[in-house]
Amino acid sequence: MRDSGALPAEADGWTPAAGTGEKAWGINTIIGHMAGSRLYFASAYRGEGWISPAAPDVSRRELWVPALEESGRQLRAALEGTPDAWLDRKVQMIDTDRGLSGWRVLLMMMEHDIHHRSQIDTYAGLNGWDVPDIYGRSAERIAGLQASERAKHAEPGACSP
Repeated sequence: MRDSGALPAEADGWTPAAGTGEKAWGINTIIGHMAGSRLYFASAYRGEGWISPAAPDVSRRELWVPALEESGRQLRAALEGTPDAWLDRKVQMIDTDRGLSGWRVLLMMMEHDIHHRSQIDTYAGLNGWDVPDIYGRSAERIAGLQASERAKHAEPGACSP
């Protein structure tokens, strides 16, 4: 939500210059996909099938963060009260005869969200839009602190970015 909320107004409606399918998705579509996909993974985890919900309305920038917040609330409600044992039970995959442990399905959900957040951040960088630092710390700031940190711990050597 932090990254989506920090995007400038010109991100609203932005799409890549080329590409087909998912490679052609614009910012609005990606955010709607992220919000809906959380519930897709929750449905699978709950044993209700790999069911994709209707995408929320993210047609305007001011709808992005509320859509992500609402999907977070719905995800929490869907997972609340599920037995701990479900983390270890197998969840049948949608496209193979194999199953994955419940914990892995939840991890896939998180990895999926991170993947698309990175996609949005990449688009932001390519467009010259500010990309929020993770935890409020830039690589440059951490690099600037390395000499004092190495001295404090008697660690020789140069730092890497």
